[in-house]
Amino acid sequence: MNMFLVLSAKRLKSTFFIMLALFFAMGIFYAENKNMQVFFPIDPGPSAIYSVETDKKQVALTFDISWGEERTGPILDVLEQKGLKKATFFLSSPWAESHPDLVKRIVDMGFEIGSHGHRHDNYSQYNEEQIRTQISKADRILTEVTGKKPKLIRYPNGDFDKRVLRIADQMGYKSIQWDTDSLDWMNPGKEKIINRVLKRVHPGDIILMHASDSCRQTHEALPVIIDSLRKQGYEFVTVSELIAGSEVKMKAVD
Repeated sequence: MNMFLVLSAKRLKSTFFIMLALFFAMGIFYAENKNMQVFFPIDPGPSAIYSVETDKKQVALTFDISWGEERTGPILDVLEQKGLKKATFFLSSPWAESHPDLVKRIVDMGFEIGSHGHRHDNYSQYNEEQIRTQISKADRILTEVTGKKPKLIRYPNGDFDKRVLRIADQMGYKSIQWDTDSLDWMNPGKEKIINRVLKRVHPGDIILMHASDSCRQTHEALPVIIDSLRKQGYEFVTVSELIAGSEVKMKAVD
């Protein structure tokens, strides 16, 4: 009887140490996995680009066009008069298709062209098939009209969600937003447009302006904006040039 109790106590002691060792092993495994999550974070997926982190005094001047034929010409005239050769135009495909002469002038002046989608709707309200259809329609039309496949896209109304970003990325597009909104689309007055841009601009900035007919004061504010930024030492580049080799600034999408 005594022998049985001694053997049982030894067996219990051995089992206890085995369980303790397993407990510590599991703790180490968990900690290592936690560390792996820290050092190898889960990829959040494609994001929209708002600006870039850079020490260079470079900015990208961008123009959205979705309708009209009266404002684009005067804006191009200003850019030509100021000798500004680097800017990015985001064109909606129906507008580009119906205004080939203006598109040709933009292309001939050497400006970069990105997609502004097909229908001017909020893409986040579409299902995935509709999102893909809108992007692909614009892709086909813009490629035909400009002779070059666009690689950048800015969504109508700046509206998107994770699905839109993922589908655009799968189709070879970089999604472009902006850090400085000129608010020219509100027609607040030439001086307010100028002051808003000059107060907010920073190295690596993407500046949003418009060349649609609803924006009646952009061409009036533009000469002062260009001259003032040049006096501050800024260089104008395309969006593609701005983001090439730079650390882009993105925002989380819920």
